[in-house]
Amino acid sequence: MGVFRTNSMLAGAIAVAALTLSACASGVRDTSGPSTLAQPPANAHDLEQAYVSVVQRVLPSVVQITTDRALGSGIVFDTKGNIVTNAHVAGQATKFQVRLADNPRSIPATLVGTYQPDDLAVIKLDQPPPSLHSAHFGDSARLQVGDIVMAMGNPLGLTGSVTEGIISATGRTVTEPAGGSSPGATLPEAIQTSASINPGNSGGALVDLAGDVIGIPTLAALEPSGDGGGTAPAPGIGFAIPSNVVTDIAGQLIAHNGHVINSHRAQLGVRVATVVDPTGQPVGMGVVSVVAGGPAAAAGVQPGEVITAVNNTPVHSASELAQVLAKLDPGQTVPVTLTNPQGGSRTVMVTLGQLPGS
Repeated sequence: MGVFRTNSMLAGAIAVAALTLSACASGVRDTSGPSTLAQPPANAHDLEQAYVSVVQRVLPSVVQITTDRALGSGIVFDTKGNIVTNAHVAGQATKFQVRLADNPRSIPATLVGTYQPDDLAVIKLDQPPPSLHSAHFGDSARLQVGDIVMAMGNPLGLTGSVTEGIISATGRTVTEPAGGSSPGATLPEAIQTSASINPGNSGGALVDLAGDVIGIPTLAALEPSGDGGGTAPAPGIGFAIPSNVVTDIAGQLIAHNGHVINSHRAQLGVRVATVVDPTGQPVGMGVVSVVAGGPAAAAGVQPGEVITAVNNTPVHSASELAQVLAKLDPGQTVPVTLTNPQGGSRTVMVTLGQLPGS
């Protein structure tokens, strides 16, 4: 199974990469403001009206973002004109065209900042209209499997499209593909949903029945097509970045002139490269260099050693190492297993540092 990002590349290319799922042990980041929880409708008519009400409330806050290479979605973050989207939608662009739900004319926007590790970016309208509708972000820590949700965005350029489904799982760790001008990212705490996620949905809104944005749709799963010729969409498996992560990172980008000062992410403090065995299979991460004064250096890790496990979890590739670290916290002390060029093995205890911001 693989995943594809859900922005529409104008060149028609969709990158595919391996997907690994695991339970996430790290806590969900805090967000300010209470979240309202919807009461279940008493009958089908009430449920239908709940859908209509949510669409009417939230869709005015969902925008279409266009660059010279891609088309995606965004959410109006505040009435000052800040819009949150995916970093892979923004790409390397610094200027954008934004179409609001109630206005067919595009409005120019400028990049505020991006944070690639969480695949998030903020852009700002150059001249925000007075009627701008900002979304209300809910508390993603309160989500439960089975909650009804809707995905809103611009899939395949179809402005203001809505799909519905449920929360299928929380706390997933997924690795999204690198592609174009984006290096990809490993996303902890991702929300899995059965709501259809299609190219162009990236950066849009995953919304509960209270009308609160509880995530940003980002990835959809792919599976082998069965004819040996590639992959096909895996129905009902999509992923979103939790709203608590969105509000934290977007808030930092806005407050600190496009920078993130607290990543909440663990790091070892090494540069690594995949090491393969004589058959070409990856066997671990070779330490190319050690950051002076960093966590690995303090534990005595040496260049030339190969990391084969972190926190008792085997790591054979960069994506596996990223997935393990994504589930750990800065300041946590974990065992790291190493082999040397002579074949010897040892385990050291490393107190993890914090991944630098942007």
